[in-house]
Amino acid sequence: MISSIKYYFQLLKFRLSFTVVISATAGYLIGVENFDYIELILLALGGFLVTGSANGFNQILEKDYDKLMLRTMHRPLPKKNLTTLNSLIFSFIIGVLGLYLLSMIKPHGSFYGFLSKSSAFGLLSLMIYVLSYTPLKRMSTVSIFVGAIPGAIPVLLGWVAATDDFGLAVGLLFAIQFLWQFPHFISISWIRDDEYKKAGFKMMYGEEKGKYPAVIALITSTVMTIISVLPFFLDLNFINLSIVSFILVLTLGIWFTFNSYKLLRTPEDSVAKNLMISSLVYLPFMQLIYVMDKWVIKWFF
Repeated sequence: MISSIKYYFQLLKFRLSFTVVISATAGYLIGVENFDYIELILLALGGFLVTGSANGFNQILEKDYDKLMLRTMHRPLPKKNLTTLNSLIFSFIIGVLGLYLLSMIKPHGSFYGFLSKSSAFGLLSLMIYVLSYTPLKRMSTVSIFVGAIPGAIPVLLGWVAATDDFGLAVGLLFAIQFLWQFPHFISISWIRDDEYKKAGFKMMYGEEKGKYPAVIALITSTVMTIISVLPFFLDLNFINLSIVSFILVLTLGIWFTFNSYKLLRTPEDSVAKNLMISSLVYLPFMQLIYVMDKWVIKWFF
């Protein structure tokens, strides 16, 4: 029984699902004016379950290809620790439960009579990830662009849960996380290029390691850095960066962008690995600065 629980945790990719919760929580804390811990709990649990559901469906669809890659061959489906039917039922149940929890957040702002804005974005993210991104991975590198959409929805989901509204401010947060994913996934695809090709996944721009994917990483990280400091210059609702936060966010973005530039200058696996590590550092720290700016920093500067 305990071992089965372990395999179900592997199916929903616990650590990846948890990182989605962090982004959603950041979006909530940046947007919220009247903090409600019940909303935050519903957001965290609902977002975690919907993401876990998407990851489960993804592994079901890719179980035959996961056998071919070293990093995925030990997942529960290739190893037959779980059956496809049990995985399907589990993924469906946690997906429905996650959407239900999200629908309880500000349900008065509903779509189609039953979906709140939060659950609507959760459903949209799940559908794009499973029905578009997953099959596109074997067809074209456009999958990276498509996959960046559900990848950026968590911060939007958190903002909507807090404000029940949209606007330029959350558009900037969405754009930052959307653009961040290009250097992030380019670095991952670079490191795992041989494995992806063995499984038939087309995840490398230009099909080969070299200047083309490195240029894309540099351009997107540069634009991302510019967008990340715009709240210092613009008069936005809920977000107005202080000078301290402006300097911190700009410094963090320049550091990340410089790592993208180094990949262009020295297109090697070790440099791509450093870019991947810096991408994992950049996003949570950037979002933390935004949160701290709203709740702590601006009261002192």
